[in-house]
Amino acid sequence: MAFVGLCDCNNFFVSCERVFRPDLERKPVMVLSNNDGCIVARSNEVKALGIKMGTPLFQVRDLVKKHNIAVFSSNYQLYGDMSARVMNILRQEVPDIEVYSIDEAFLNLEEMPLDTLQPFARRLSARIRREVGIPVSIGVSPTKTLAKIASKLCKKYPKLQGGCLMYRKQDVEKVLATLPAGDVWGIGRRTNAKLKALGVETALDYYNMKQAEVYSLFTVTGLRTWKELHGEACIGFEDVQPDRQTVCISRSFAKEMTTLEELDAAISTFTGKVAEKLRKDHLCAQQMSVFILTNRFREDAPQNYQIKNTLFEVATDDTLEMSERAAQCLKQIFRRGYAYKKAGVMCTRLVPKRGVQASFLDTIDRDRRASLMDTIDAINKIEGNYTVRLASQGEMDQFSARTMTSRRFTTNWDEIMEVKI
Repeated sequence: MAFVGLCDCNNFFVSCERVFRPDLERKPVMVLSNNDGCIVARSNEVKALGIKMGTPLFQVRDLVKKHNIAVFSSNYQLYGDMSARVMNILRQEVPDIEVYSIDEAFLNLEEMPLDTLQPFARRLSARIRREVGIPVSIGVSPTKTLAKIASKLCKKYPKLQGGCLMYRKQDVEKVLATLPAGDVWGIGRRTNAKLKALGVETALDYYNMKQAEVYSLFTVTGLRTWKELHGEACIGFEDVQPDRQTVCISRSFAKEMTTLEELDAAISTFTGKVAEKLRKDHLCAQQMSVFILTNRFREDAPQNYQIKNTLFEVATDDTLEMSERAAQCLKQIFRRGYAYKKAGVMCTRLVPKRGVQASFLDTIDRDRRASLMDTIDAINKIEGNYTVRLASQGEMDQFSARTMTSRRFTTNWDEIMEVKI
């Protein structure tokens, strides 16, 4: 029997903050979205207070004050670096990993003997906590879906010491009986609503359904999840992430923008970041969309939402070309008299850079531009983001209200932790 593991960082954003603030261990902590608007990460202590994920901060300010909750703005540079450290350790320990998100990765354990799996998971969990400072839960099972469930058990039961092996039929059924069907990976909101209408409340109820019934109601996708719960691996292991389908950068602004000049600086900055992401992933975009919208929560202000799509004759990752086109799109959709709260740039119809089809009518020297972009990326990587940028661009942080951001302890020499002795 082959096994797969799922390493999940516990309350990841909160855990990253606690690494450098050990005084916050066992105290309520939460992290906010880009514009300090909504809660995107909560410690167990905050969850115990009944505060839900995605709750706007203004709705719980009284609870924050009453329970002395530590509140942080999102610090994605710190979180990204801490994630890379965790993933690096995983790559040292197993032959292949599949990075699923910033705080999760599947582990290929098919060559490991059964009796070594649980001790290995616990040792690996302890190593990550010791070397990175992040608590993780490692679930091990014959399928990805069961491995995810096993990792949840680690979070619920500290006595598992960060590693849980779950494969015996009686153990699986016992756990599924306590798990709501909607909490199973692969069962979405619509499927869960259908299941509830049928009286299927728990994961065990779903597990006990007839295979033919599952297929007739939920087709191949639902049947795949059902089989995974029965220990039949249906979701393949990939040690390389599939190519992106879209790249999008958007922000809600700290204050509303009413002029074309203000929005132009934001759109130019977002476009530059999108182009940088494309180059990092060796992709080019055939289509780009620019969108702007007003604050939908302001009933006293007129509302407006605009989007403009544009096609490139030759798929591109060139900041200069994309920024010029984005500015043209913005001019076409901007309307005076409105206060815009959010804007963004999204690229779709992505293709691998090596497969871009050229055009005889192309007026851009692609090789020369590619060399320029490589040089800009290299300088910014060494000297810091936005060291070299277009005159029309600003910095990402100026377009979002993040007033409670911790220092970038691991990526910026000027913000490194100081120890006084």
